[in-house]
Amino acid sequence: MGEADLNKERLELALEAAGLDLWENDLATGNVTRKATKTFLELGFTEEEIVSGVQDIYGLFHPDDVDMVRKAVADHLSGATPQYRCEFRLRAKTGEWVWYANYGRIMDGRSDTPGKRLIGVTFNIDDRKRREDEIAQINRQLVEQNRLLQQFNATLELLAANDSLTGLANRRTLMAMGANEYKRTQRFGHPLSVLVVDIDRFKDVNDVWGHLAGDRVICAVAQACAARKRSGVDIVARFGGEEFVLVLPETDSPSALHMADSLRREVQSMQVVIDGDSTFLSVTVSVGAATLQQGLDPDFEALVNRADKALYRAKGAGRNVVCCAEAVPASAPMYVLPAPEEDGAGG
Repeated sequence: MGEADLNKERLELALEAAGLDLWENDLATGNVTRKATKTFLELGFTEEEIVSGVQDIYGLFHPDDVDMVRKAVADHLSGATPQYRCEFRLRAKTGEWVWYANYGRIMDGRSDTPGKRLIGVTFNIDDRKRREDEIAQINRQLVEQNRLLQQFNATLELLAANDSLTGLANRRTLMAMGANEYKRTQRFGHPLSVLVVDIDRFKDVNDVWGHLAGDRVICAVAQACAARKRSGVDIVARFGGEEFVLVLPETDSPSALHMADSLRREVQSMQVVIDGDSTFLSVTVSVGAATLQQGLDPDFEALVNRADKALYRAKGAGRNVVCCAEAVPASAPMYVLPAPEEDGAGG
């Protein structure tokens, strides 16, 4: 065996070990002088079916890849790229698309003479591409799952911070936000008032009309409270049961009393639909008001407690009443209505 034959065998062995399929095109004639036989056999074609012309090969490329392959070849032939490199899909005889890659260069050329042979190798990259596609799909799924998780967490945070029936802040949120507002008020020396609102004789509503009617009454009063909220300033919360709290920054005692009485009068005039379009129910509220005072309110909870005590004085005064924890100036209006005939301060 001559040295040339030995070198050829060595080359064939190296190509086989590396999974490479050697091919060669005659650029002058356009003929395939060495066919990528291994590649086409992998695709299920017989020796007779393997194409021999360069142009015919493009018929096996995926339609979306043809322009890319042509451009890669043209760029190398024009000298724009030092090598020809491209990844593409070829159609197997079964119709399946299989990923391959090409690497090649123009040979036989001197510095002043263009080369006449384009020699290269083709190798199967289908497994790698499928893994890349799987990873890309997994990444897309992770992105979507993260989006849904963030949305779910935001919903959970909203549910944790808000009362499920009314949509108002719940008691825990109220106390946390109120404590922050208390600190801010202390720092800047601004007024801060709190209203505690309670639906009068609410137990009677549940006992006579049922809990669904009671829920509708609670929601109606909650909406009346929320309607007075200054966006980004006030805090409106359901404190528990039929009781609500309004935190009013930058609000002094007279202003808080006026707001409380406005709310009381609105609720008194409401008619809550409790059964289709035919049955309406009217309720009233009692309100306790307190304005932050140095020495009396060491924290936000103490301020709420003073307003709550004023609420119970309003209940004792006959309900449908506003009472203030502070002494009311003589010039301020009194918000105590004539007490109903019923006795007792509960509910």
